[in-house]
Amino acid sequence: MNLLKTINSIVINKIHLGVLLLIFSNLLQAQNKEITLVAVGDIMMGTSFPSKNYLPPKGVNPFGKVLKELQSGDLLFGNHEGTLTDTGKNAKSCKDPSKCYSFKSPTYLADYLQQAGFDFMNIANNHIGDFGKTGINNTVKTLQEKGIAVAGVYGHESTIFEKDGIKYGFCAFAPNNDTPKLTNIKKAVARVKKLKAQGADIIIVSFHGGAEGSKRTHVTRKTEIFYGENRGNVYKFAHAMIDAGADIILGHGPHVARAIEVYKDRFIIYSMGNFCTYGRFSLGGVLGHAPIVKITFDETGKFIRGKIFSAKQKSRVYPYPDPTHAAFKDIKSLTKQDFPEVPLIFNNDGTFYLKQ
Repeated sequence: MNLLKTINSIVINKIHLGVLLLIFSNLLQAQNKEITLVAVGDIMMGTSFPSKNYLPPKGVNPFGKVLKELQSGDLLFGNHEGTLTDTGKNAKSCKDPSKCYSFKSPTYLADYLQQAGFDFMNIANNHIGDFGKTGINNTVKTLQEKGIAVAGVYGHESTIFEKDGIKYGFCAFAPNNDTPKLTNIKKAVARVKKLKAQGADIIIVSFHGGAEGSKRTHVTRKTEIFYGENRGNVYKFAHAMIDAGADIILGHGPHVARAIEVYKDRFIIYSMGNFCTYGRFSLGGVLGHAPIVKITFDETGKFIRGKIFSAKQKSRVYPYPDPTHAAFKDIKSLTKQDFPEVPLIFNNDGTFYLKQ
């Protein structure tokens, strides 16, 4: 009889222990929920200006060859370089339209953004005003109709959207007309703090800044001037945003990839370069390297790890996987040069993490 009681006691204790372990495991998983953001740089899928010859053949999916990578996370972000509009007049003064770089992407191309699964997009850049207020308004309307959150112009400086029970605050900046100013850090800080006060769980900041071109790959930590225009001190800006409460900083604008940094356990990429541009972009050398950046973080915004998938572009050829991994090599090298104090470990498969 005593033996039976002992056996029953052991069984019951094991059951209790199993229940406790299960509860503990569930609590641990809840505390450490991981979120993966997939982010890319400049997107201009084709333009009807100055000629419809700059449009891709109908039915060609701009993202078809890299769709698996784009859809491998919980969130998808990109910078829409230019307008999505079927109407509007060119706002730039150009004697020769063929040499005028104004981007007017027909609204039907937005279907591909929706199909790819873009959740939110930046429109703060030097091409959003190419077709005046009509172009700006139509771009905002088109993206919103496709269920894509948008920020980066006056009247739409920031937004809050929810996915999988998490509220994301998103704001975007550039040094250009019609956009919240990258160069006005005081106002940018106030924008981030407002999103936090509005209940955003994770705050993501996008910026279009820094000088352009294949020789402008480095983060100088100084104010950058390009053709006489103040393109901002992107290093100072990014750090100020995180100090204000931002969790992830996504940069673009130079048309080349730049370094990554982890500051106060928050992720920064200073430029993701060109990604899906067709017909009107220079894509030789490093200008054609198109990284797809994956950032994994927890529910507090703390960086856990990342991965860079290398894609590539050629003139009038949409992005495709690059077996040479050039984009990853660019970012790895630039990070080691520009931020040697940040203990990031890079693996050959494109993954990276902070050394503990």
